[in-house]
Amino acid sequence: MAPDAKSTFHPALAVNNVKNHVNVTLDMDNDKYPLWVILFTNHAKSNRVLHHIVEPKGGSKAPSTEDEKELWETLDATVLQWIYSTVSIDLLETIVETDTTAMATWKRLQDIFQDNKNSRAVTLNQEFSRIAMADFPSASAYCQKLKSLADQLKNVGPDTETRLVLQMVSGLTEAYQNVGTIIRQSDPLPSFSQARSKLTLAKQAAMNSSALYANGGGSVGSPVSTNSSHSTN
Repeated sequence: MAPDAKSTFHPALAVNNVKNHVNVTLDMDNDKYPLWVILFTNHAKSNRVLHHIVEPKGGSKAPSTEDEKELWETLDATVLQWIYSTVSIDLLETIVETDTTAMATWKRLQDIFQDNKNSRAVTLNQEFSRIAMADFPSASAYCQKLKSLADQLKNVGPDTETRLVLQMVSGLTEAYQNVGTIIRQSDPLPSFSQARSKLTLAKQAAMNSSALYANGGGSVGSPVSTNSSHSTN
């Protein structure tokens, strides 16, 4: 639908710095496209300009008056400037064109980041299947990398929460094998957020056991055995 030309205020025109809301800079060499899309579309929706980048169901209504056309062009230029302001210089030079629209530029970015889906899916699948907890400084960093790869896989093809959880379990270090078994044998399988929480609880339990041992309270238990009493639901 065309914006209301009679309105004296449109929220999109009051945005002073889009980077306060879309605080990710999209670059050809990073893996932030799925996150950037989420932040950008949410920002556009909250400012009533989502139809400038995403075609509404049933199609959009063209402006019918000069005032409506002027407002539409102003809003479209605003959204286009938001896009330009949240991408790197190299990427900007790739997508910038004269006499273009926000939606055309949005689709150009989709083509860039979703091109050669099959090849990208193969590469991401290989990286996803090789990821292991031992290669990361913490359980949190390990889970974050898994989530990032899973988001990228969703961008090039279907993926499931189950696959993400099972891959996380398969890459755990030996100290976490028991809690991994608990997660794997849960029915239903916990969500990724729940499984990640179990790892965090296991780490905290291990730290508490270490502190107790240091104070002469007993022997240190592994994070796995300490966490085994937690519910798997």
